[in-house]
Amino acid sequence: MVNSHIVTAYGIAIVIVILGGTGVTYLLGHNQPNFSQNIGSFVTALYFTVTTLSTVGYGDIVPITPIARIFDIILILGGLGVFFSAITIISSDFVSTRVEKLTGRISRIEKRFLRNHIVLIGAHLTNITIAEQLKNSNSRFVIVMSDKVKSDEFKDRGYPSYVADSTSEHDMKEFNLDLSHRIIIDLNDTSRAMYTAIVAKRFAAAEKIVVVATTQDLEEHLKEIGVKNIINPATMAAKKINDSFL
Repeated sequence: MVNSHIVTAYGIAIVIVILGGTGVTYLLGHNQPNFSQNIGSFVTALYFTVTTLSTVGYGDIVPITPIARIFDIILILGGLGVFFSAITIISSDFVSTRVEKLTGRISRIEKRFLRNHIVLIGAHLTNITIAEQLKNSNSRFVIVMSDKVKSDEFKDRGYPSYVADSTSEHDMKEFNLDLSHRIIIDLNDTSRAMYTAIVAKRFAAAEKIVVVATTQDLEEHLKEIGVKNIINPATMAAKKINDSFL
């Protein structure tokens, strides 16, 4: 959406142009031979200013001296510049909003056709690596994250990235977890990882769910709720080092 400060600034600029044009028109035309008729009131001056800025130009009041014509040129160029700038900013924001809504509808349609896909929930280190491999192998997958900026960055790089709250059943229902091949949860926040696993289990079989546990406590809690596939990178690294070097 357009910044409210920008809208306010343009609104003030438009008012200044109209009031300034009205004031100068009145000064130049009040009992002065600068226009085809006397500008006897501020209402008449406002009328001339508005018809000039709107390019209607009825012709009943016209500048007839060089100074009045120069002022009229400045009023037209300055006023139209402000009006067109304001219209461009507001209309471009409207178009962007419409495009964003249309893109959202297309995304929802795409999600309805998800079948036998891999759902990557979270964009932490493990899921990022998995996403790169899946993309290179042209596998069917989606990445779900809560950070819109990061999601947009992934989209720009060609990843099927979506913004959703992984702890919300309503949001996660859209990704057809029950029809997925695998669900991989990789969240830096252990609490969110736990709640996300609970939500995932309500839609999909426990065998489909893989959770990357960053702490021993999370690993224990996941076991308590019946998550069968738990990967603790620290534990795996320690085991590999022990097996290979110690």
